[in-house]
Amino acid sequence: MATIETREFTKKDVPQVLELMKGLAVFEGYIDDFKVTQSDLIKHGLCKNPIFKVFVAYKQATILGIAVTYTIPWTYALCPTVVLKELYVSNHVRAQGVGKALMKNVAKQAKSINAPRIQWTVLSINEKAKKFYHDLGATTDGKWLAFALNKQSISKLIQ
Repeated sequence: MATIETREFTKKDVPQVLELMKGLAVFEGYIDDFKVTQSDLIKHGLCKNPIFKVFVAYKQATILGIAVTYTIPWTYALCPTVVLKELYVSNHVRAQGVGKALMKNVAKQAKSINAPRIQWTVLSINEKAKKFYHDLGATTDGKWLAFALNKQSISKLIQ
């Protein structure tokens, strides 16, 4: 069996990356609201100044998993933060090192820009993901809770 390799995505990867993103949307229950297209990935991720990065893990020509990140340029500590927006591995290759290989890329990204932290959220019922991240050495943030305003609440707020 070929070794798992990782790299940043390219234009030829876009169809497979989009399918994995859709797989995550199904898993997390937001597929009905999913709007990303292949052209969006190209326009915003493969442009001169991309607003996100996608790392792919693959064997031969098949992409097995993705890690999507973006960067908060600076925070209270005047250092950037890498935000892991999505980490998704195809069902048939889970627990085979794909997720860890992708997280190594994310860690290398953080180190390359001198980011002292990587942050992300996990679906509260996703016990396997929580265990995976704990096994990497991640801890939950006991200080901060994630909050969000949905479209309706935003409209109500600005009235």
